Amino acid sequence: MADYDNRALRGSVTTDLIDTGLRAHMLRVYNYMLVGLVLTGITAWATADTSLRDVFFQVNEATGRYGLTGLGWVALLAPIGLVFLLSFGINRMSAAAAQTTFWVYAALVGIGIAPILWVYTGASVATTFFITAATFGAMSLWGYTTKSDLSGMGSFLFMGLIGILIAMVVNMFLHSAMINWVVSILGVLIFTGLTAYDTQWIKEMYVANDDGTVAGRKSIIGALKLYLDFLNLFLFLLRFLGAQRR
Repeated sequence: MADYDNRALRGSVTTDLIDTGLRAHMLRVYNYMLVGLVLTGITAWATADTSLRDVFFQVNEATGRYGLTGLGWVALLAPIGLVFLLSFGINRMSAAAAQTTFWVYAALVGIGIAPILWVYTGASVATTFFITAATFGAMSLWGYTTKSDLSGMGSFLFMGLIGILIAMVVNMFLHSAMINWVVSILGVLIFTGLTAYDTQWIKEMYVANDDGTVAGRKSIIGALKLYLDFLNLFLFLLRFLGAQRR
């Protein structure tokens, strides 16, 4: 009986340690994601509303049309390379290097999305952001607490993501309003679902006895996934909720 009680006590202590460690891990992931979003917002504002705009964009004040400078193309394309670097090379990076790469990525994304601040009204951007935050928060909480296995949903959502990427490329040539509308709806649904799926994935990837480097890498890759879910959900919702200035 005493042995049973000791085993039960040790199991309870281990569970408490895992729960405490998991909560700390998830909080670190969310904090990294939040800092990334703040960096993106700051660089987007700075690029849209200061003289930095002319470094990255060529804007026709009369028509409101804009194009990219050479540096603008670099800022637009570099984040793609950084995402691949983090996704496939993070196991060869130190935790500090992975963190720095993520901050640079988030800042560059802000430059790329800066035009939304002069295409859409500030009020509609703010409203869409808060709706995105509420939706993201609800789905992330569900992904963290649900007992259901979401891995099957993840495979389905990934196929849907590939589908809308192909449709968006095709619509660059067709300019179909109907395709654009369908893609926008699917984008909202897919990234809403991915928020729950990725949250559960991050939770399940947690291992209590990971060393600091491994735990740091997992925090960064988790933050990147949730950052992308939040950002894309915001951009797709903006298609519906954003009020254009012109």
